[in-house]
Amino acid sequence: MSPPSADRASVDGQAQLREEEAQRLESIANSNPPEKPVKDQSPKDGYLFLSDGNVSEATAELARRFGGEVHFLEHPQRGIASVLILPQRFVAGETPLIVSLHGFGGNSTDHARHVPLHERVNADGFALLLPNGQPDSEGNRFWNPTDRCCDGGKSGEDDVAFLTQVVASARAGREFGPVHFFGYSNGGFMAHHMACKGLPGLRAIVSVAGTSYVDDASCEGAPPVSVLHVHGTEDDVIRFAGDESERGQQGEEERAFYAGAREMVERWSRRAACAWPAGAQPSASLDLDQFVPGAETQVFRLEPACGQGINIELWVAEGSGHAFAFGDAFLDALTEWLLAQD
Repeated sequence: MSPPSADRASVDGQAQLREEEAQRLESIANSNPPEKPVKDQSPKDGYLFLSDGNVSEATAELARRFGGEVHFLEHPQRGIASVLILPQRFVAGETPLIVSLHGFGGNSTDHARHVPLHERVNADGFALLLPNGQPDSEGNRFWNPTDRCCDGGKSGEDDVAFLTQVVASARAGREFGPVHFFGYSNGGFMAHHMACKGLPGLRAIVSVAGTSYVDDASCEGAPPVSVLHVHGTEDDVIRFAGDESERGQQGEEERAFYAGAREMVERWSRRAACAWPAGAQPSASLDLDQFVPGAETQVFRLEPACGQGINIELWVAEGSGHAFAFGDAFLDALTEWLLAQD
């Protein structure tokens, strides 16, 4: 959807400031990578320094501009390193780790430009991990938020194992505090799935425009975590109300597809032994999407919070589509919410 002209001018003005830098990073990210990552330094603080010459290096360039301490984490089955960014002031056992997941067709570089959490690492005192999904047959990077593995195509990667191992690699070098996952679209699906699988140390997830599947069997026995689900009411890619009627290529009815936004917070409330109120009323209004004028986002939350400090919230962005225009207000709200889940 297109923003009103006044808001478009604001968005375009911000984009113009970064245009030259974006073009330079695009040229780095789109360059042909070598067959294998090349070691360019000895291990330091338990991390392996790598240079794969493409997306990872472009992501690292973004982080370095804001003073982040950059490390590259290699995975034996992936030809591209994950980027770990540490704050200048690291407190062992306290500094939280946020894992930020791109959407379908994206990568860690464009995801970081879209949701620039790397700009807040030092100011807000958290570490940031930016991994990359595998490319499908058409070159679109993706996450596999299902239990199906490994039959090829878009369903064929065990990303739970991959992300679990990458987080473990990060922990091998430093002692982090709580682990949080943030994901957009397909990355939001993956954040929900990681919570379903009970990643050790996972405290909270935030999903923007990504839910989970109608068949909830894979989440049976999942431990409770704090959940913030953000969704636009006009999202025509991942519908706010969900979609239970995905069809196959020949038009035949297949298994149910994805759940709606309200269903997701109801599920996580039940796992925390709480009940999402049937007639929930908004407790606040936020202006998060620059594509939509005014305070478009209504905040719904469990009052009081569940036991064990579990917080479940639904932020309903009235009039927002699948592609939000994220600005400082969104980053402020996102980091404030995540860092409160300790």
